[in-house]
Amino acid sequence: MANFTFTQLAPASFLDRSAAVFRDRVAVVDGGRRLTYAELGDRSHRLAGALAGLGVRPGDRVAALCANSHVMLELHHGVPFAGAVLVPMNIRLSEDEHAYIVEHSGSEVLVVTAGFAERAAALAARNPGLRAVIAGDEYDDEYELLLSAAEPLTVPLEDERSLLAINYTSGTTGRPKGVMYHHRGAYLQALATAFHARLTPASRYLWTLPMFHCDGWCFTWAVTAAGATHVCLGAFDSDVAWRLIRDEGVTHLSGAPAVLTMMAAAAEAGRGAPTPVRVDTGGAPPSPTLLARMAALNFEVNHLYGLTETFGPICLNDWHPEWDRLDVDAQARLKARQGVGNVIADRLRVATPTGDDVVPDGSAVGEIVCRGNDVMLGYYRDDEATAAAELDGWLRTGDLAVVHPDGYIEITDRSKDIIISGGENISSVEVERVLDAHDAVLESAVVGRPDELWGETPVAFVTLRSGASATEQDIIGHVRDRLAHFKAPKQVVFAELPKTSTGKIQKNLLRDRLKEESAT
Repeated sequence: MANFTFTQLAPASFLDRSAAVFRDRVAVVDGGRRLTYAELGDRSHRLAGALAGLGVRPGDRVAALCANSHVMLELHHGVPFAGAVLVPMNIRLSEDEHAYIVEHSGSEVLVVTAGFAERAAALAARNPGLRAVIAGDEYDDEYELLLSAAEPLTVPLEDERSLLAINYTSGTTGRPKGVMYHHRGAYLQALATAFHARLTPASRYLWTLPMFHCDGWCFTWAVTAAGATHVCLGAFDSDVAWRLIRDEGVTHLSGAPAVLTMMAAAAEAGRGAPTPVRVDTGGAPPSPTLLARMAALNFEVNHLYGLTETFGPICLNDWHPEWDRLDVDAQARLKARQGVGNVIADRLRVATPTGDDVVPDGSAVGEIVCRGNDVMLGYYRDDEATAAAELDGWLRTGDLAVVHPDGYIEITDRSKDIIISGGENISSVEVERVLDAHDAVLESAVVGRPDELWGETPVAFVTLRSGASATEQDIIGHVRDRLAHFKAPKQVVFAELPKTSTGKIQKNLLRDRLKEESAT
């Protein structure tokens, strides 16, 4: 093969192109700050130089605890420019969870936006080798000082299959697992994202989706590749989102159905968006009621499906123009389906336990399995979990589904005991371990209750020890003191737990009970 035939695929390289082609166009709107693509490119390369000055070498890990901001966008480009590995952390996690991620990933530098300065100090105190850098501090913005003093740096990428980022997710054991992203996968996923979202240089993407979540579903690189504008929303606020939609001419946004529900109910919703807004949603199928509400507000909703292990959405409900002629109910049924693999994904399969494809009749149930360029390298420092996730060369998703005659997939249930609330994964086992540590608790089971706003909310069924007493608030407070608050149960039911003859708790009966209660 000739030397001029091949270059490594690197998602950060999209910024170099946009910094040249769209140098004077606005790349980022972040509050009162606006950066052109030339400025974003320069700052990101200077960030690489600053990290090198702090001792970061190729392959080292750099953790990020940041609100949606220009800082987080710069980290998504500057860290790989330095040859390092980005570790984006969920800002909603507890201190113990953050500490575990920092330790497990081996992160040597932690960059945080000013709102998380106290957490950064606490993490640095627990890990003496951790260097914390605060961005945006009103009195001492070390991040800006480091950038201004640094020389731009680019460390050439030697292998596109090497480690780009580690995104932590909770598995069924409750122990966070580090999902390893490679440069090749993120590059191709970003292109697929830009293609399916129809991003152009005229697009203006509102960051209602957390950038820490699957690297913002790779929109951090996709929007940049298109030369479009990133409109940052530091913390989700539906009224602020509406004002940005109108003031900044937003054309695209993403989020769980709960986010869309809050936007539809916001005081600022009014008559909706002045121009059409394309919305990508995932985590749960949008309801017919929600679709109708969003359509009335000039939002075009598209249903996606994916995992942290698949760089975010690997699957989408690829809409056929002919379906526009169907009635509203028929369209809602079609939009509830997860769909088909994106343009760079291998064909998604729904497999039986023996690895065979299910019959595509819309009723035969199997597990969704996938493989290809937009699938993880594996779990960081966890060969056992990586091996357990594989089925004959395919990644097991843990999601049960059917295949319709037209090849579109629709999820019917989740084989893992994961509760998805507002787009966040909650491990029932993790919460149960905390519950069972309460002095008054004999045993517990946590399941999801259907919820119109959040998709699901956790409910704890608890059996108390003989002679012990505890209130619902005692139990909830116990969990909130030890885990991220969104993981705490919203309701506690004190009862004997139903079990099989072998003593296994029958969570299906508990779920059925909650579904019946929700239906009445």
